[in-house]
Amino acid sequence: MTPLLTIVIAGLFMAGLGVLLAIVLAIANKKLFVHEDPRIDVVDEMLPHAQCGACGTPGCRPFAEALVAKKMDPGLCTVNSTEMTYAIANFLGVKVGKHIKRVARLACAGGSHVAYMRARYKGLETCRAAALVSGGGKGCAWGCLGFGDCKDVCGFEAIHMDKFGLPVVTEDKCTACNDCVEVCPKDLFSLQPITHKLWVACKSLDFGDKAEADCEVGCTTCGRCVADAPEGLITLKKNLAVIDYSKNDLASKIAIERCPTGAIVWLDKKKTVKGLDAKKVIRMEPLPRG
Repeated sequence: MTPLLTIVIAGLFMAGLGVLLAIVLAIANKKLFVHEDPRIDVVDEMLPHAQCGACGTPGCRPFAEALVAKKMDPGLCTVNSTEMTYAIANFLGVKVGKHIKRVARLACAGGSHVAYMRARYKGLETCRAAALVSGGGKGCAWGCLGFGDCKDVCGFEAIHMDKFGLPVVTEDKCTACNDCVEVCPKDLFSLQPITHKLWVACKSLDFGDKAEADCEVGCTTCGRCVADAPEGLITLKKNLAVIDYSKNDLASKIAIERCPTGAIVWLDKKKTVKGLDAKKVIRMEPLPRG
């Protein structure tokens, strides 16, 4: 067999194999084709494309698919405008759905005017970087470091830093996207229904005088909130008051009234209310370094 004939045969073989594979692919495409509801594209265009994941899906396209399949309600999207949410519901012929708004909340009130810094941190000015260096220099090892990683990561401008270096969440802007929860190295943020009015603004696991020596508004595990609240609503775990939100209907301001440091608070119409016995914080300047 001459070299030329060998090349011709090889070429014909490859051409035949290509044709055979094309036929197989064409048949497979026809047999395995999955029809996609054209409404998905329409709904997808009506979504904000924030890709925040607050609805519980990886992004707006999967959410649109779930809406068309009637596995989710349009009201689960916390970023879309009310008008567009109702437009989606009308287009699909479904109800908007009633869902309690969730917002990010910070379990720390230890700003620079009430919490001591025990060391001076110098380095990359991010909470994550500072947390790697002896916890960031704050006396309370569980406290907010105040560099604003949460503010920087929030794509909805729902977080700003106050003059004492603490993050403040604007509830009307918060979409519960979870970004601040993930970025905080101290795990101080959590997503909470706005119906949770009773809140422990502390995560310190220190006890008594030690806790208060590092932060004037920290939980000292005195147990007064446990004694005053309805039975089972609040318990003490690892030197910290913990609220059982499955009993949220029992929550009332009575649980905060005798807290000596104001570590447990009542969130009322975007205001933080402390109990009558809570020490009054009037200092407006940072505390000296310990």
